[in-house]
Amino acid sequence: MSGHSKWHNIQRRKGKQDAVRGQLFTKMSREIYAAARQGGSNPETNYRLKTAIERARAANMPMDSIQRTIDKAAGNVEGVNYEEMFYEGYGPGGAAVMVQLLTDNRNRTAAEIRHIFSKRGGSLGESGCVAWMFDRKGVIEISREGFPGSEDDAMMAALEAGAEDFTAEEDRYVITVAPEQLREVRENLEKSGVPIAGAEVTFVPQTTVNLEGDEAQRMVDLLEALEEHDDVQNVFSNVDLSDEDLV
Repeated sequence: MSGHSKWHNIQRRKGKQDAVRGQLFTKMSREIYAAARQGGSNPETNYRLKTAIERARAANMPMDSIQRTIDKAAGNVEGVNYEEMFYEGYGPGGAAVMVQLLTDNRNRTAAEIRHIFSKRGGSLGESGCVAWMFDRKGVIEISREGFPGSEDDAMMAALEAGAEDFTAEEDRYVITVAPEQLREVRENLEKSGVPIAGAEVTFVPQTTVNLEGDEAQRMVDLLEALEEHDDVQNVFSNVDLSDEDLV
């Protein structure tokens, strides 16, 4: 079964750095806001909101802050209105990059993202220029440490729950499903006693490109700079980097 982009490792590392910089709660608040605006304020009927709340709580975000953000999205409290956007472009070596953002100023954000790309050897493209290289998928993660059985047991549990794909990585198992099946498969796994480390709808590259040396380092610099931008929620790329490049 096919694998998961190694850029995921960078996203994990950057998440820890964001928390140190005080950015993580801001990004999570914006995701909660967007989810509530899009699908309503009830997490039991809005799976995107439920997932966003779970991630925020896992990062120790106070519940009153979460509820205040939901109230703002519902129009019960005045606040800034955020617009969800996607930018697409190319990094060093022609690697594809998709950037998911929530912004209250489209023109400012566009200029800043364009500058990040150009300063690091990339280029911002037109809408749709790289989106076709990715599939929108539901991704569920199971911690190897938290799963009591073997790798074969984990794969069988995933398949029985309705998974499309299963990948064994160093510290986790990654299950891929159709986006609309994410909630059902997750619930099936939980009913089977499988501990879920994370679940979200994301963009998975159809194929990956390998970069080495200077190109690889410049690509890492670009992806990290994008992640650090306050308006950026997620960065997706089809680059395949070695562990040495992620240091």
